[in-house]
Amino acid sequence: MDRTPTIGLVAGGLGAYWPQFPDLLPTLRQSAAYVSERISGYDAEIVDVGFISDAQEGAVAAEKLRAAGCDLIVGFLTTYMTATMLMPIAQRSAAPVLLINLQPTESMDHATVDTGQWLAYCGACPLPEMANAFTRAGIEFRSVSGFLRDERAWAKIGNWIRAASVRKVLRHGRHGLMGHLYPGMYDVSTDLTMVNAQFGGHVEVLEYDDLRVRVDKVTDAEVAAKTAEASEIFEVTESVNAEDFAWGAKVAVGLDRLVTDFGLDSLAYYHRGLDGEQHERLAAGMILGASLLTARGVPAAGEFELRTSLAMLIMDVLGAGGSFTEFQALDFTRGHVEMGHDGPGHLAISAGKPLLRGLGVFHGKRGWGVSVEFDVAHGPVTLLGVGQTRDGRYKLIAAQGDVVDGPHMKIGNTTSRVDFGRDPGEWTDEWSASGVGHHWALGTGHRIADLRAVASLLDMPLTEVG
Repeated sequence: MDRTPTIGLVAGGLGAYWPQFPDLLPTLRQSAAYVSERISGYDAEIVDVGFISDAQEGAVAAEKLRAAGCDLIVGFLTTYMTATMLMPIAQRSAAPVLLINLQPTESMDHATVDTGQWLAYCGACPLPEMANAFTRAGIEFRSVSGFLRDERAWAKIGNWIRAASVRKVLRHGRHGLMGHLYPGMYDVSTDLTMVNAQFGGHVEVLEYDDLRVRVDKVTDAEVAAKTAEASEIFEVTESVNAEDFAWGAKVAVGLDRLVTDFGLDSLAYYHRGLDGEQHERLAAGMILGASLLTARGVPAAGEFELRTSLAMLIMDVLGAGGSFTEFQALDFTRGHVEMGHDGPGHLAISAGKPLLRGLGVFHGKRGWGVSVEFDVAHGPVTLLGVGQTRDGRYKLIAAQGDVVDGPHMKIGNTTSRVDFGRDPGEWTDEWSASGVGHHWALGTGHRIADLRAVASLLDMPLTEVG
């Protein structure tokens, strides 16, 4: 899927000023051109409908932006303007609205400023009016105030544009759900109707037979090519059995076809199987291919964890990676929380070349084969989970910490030591009490600011665990 959001832009001011102060409109248009240029510099498609001066022009702009199908509309308050000029734009578009008030410089030259020059600094004046009118009309809005070259303000605007990309991907995404629930995991159970209602997109319910028929058609040459690809990406340890490696590569080719045939943007899966039969072997052979999919932007999560595959997708769209994660242990000696998971990981956030390790048994699951092992790159990280309240509403749950050095297990798991700057037991209690469930996505960088914007555009609460 094309992740590029469509950003609508409209700038405006009160037309009554133009004959009174002839130099004002050219100054405001110059500011509007700068804003358009800056927004065009983001990874976004911009639909700039120009400058409006009255309610009639606002109505024309509203129709243009409605037809454009925007993922976010930015209204630039260059000076005072009436709410009637922007209300139709917000009402007709069904897109989130961001109001920006960026005056020309940090402050006016108060000793020399005249009325016309002051009006160029008056973008804050209509902001409460817009907020009041939008609130009374039931229209959600956001705002950023600053000055034209205020990088603090532009960082916030960037958060909203990235969040618009997340919203687009979720609203139009296709999410595969293959197999069945891991027996007994109440927290993983997901209502597909609520996924569509709150995130948007489509959940494609798949059978393992959809994968089986594609794996059956994989040729020896394709297996050899995938094995060679994996050998370049991974350090293949001596524990890897050649037959298991070839099987994982064959399943990986089948997974590639499954994702292409169904147009999937994410995948969650689980199958138990019995006595080494084919479906059990398919499920056990998923880790290599699922990791390769996740690394190229199609997150794949085991244990039927649809909500976590969505969290992984959000983090990937934000450029943070996003690896399938749960608690492993607490290290009270070093003050760290150890977390990771067996199964697929996001290879792009590995501290070094990831390993393929052969396992004779997958703990808690049937089957055997190759597994992925790595340490997440050291530095700032963000956790993101999707929780659900008793009334069925989803919420985002996030925390920031730092991956640090320390000893690691060598059991075919992705593993990270995360320092949250506090007692690991107290942090773990607070994180668990948030309603997160026992899986989440771990991505690189501190992303809370982006996630606040994402939560707003998705109309979901965000719980931040300190």
